[in-house]
Amino acid sequence: MKYHVVISRTARKHLGGLPERVRTRVLSEMDALQDDPRPHGCVKLTGFTDEYRIRIGDYRVRYRIDDVATQVAVIDVRHRKDIYRD
Repeated sequence: MKYHVVISRTARKHLGGLPERVRTRVLSEMDALQDDPRPHGCVKLTGFTDEYRIRIGDYRVRYRIDDVATQVAVIDVRHRKDIYRD
């Protein structure tokens, strides 16, 4: 079953500011979430409901999974030092 990946406005903004090489890797990993929204190495974040993160080098992708609607909502993409702030 394929999931539909939706990228938030905030994630799009931060994605645009990434170096080209990193952006390509991040987009590739986000695309892979369509087939497997809980890939090996993903971590369910404590303190959040249905929120996960995947690691891509020094960058993190935070996202939510809605199994009923088969949707993955990418919340944010940032460097590891900034992703959990705000």
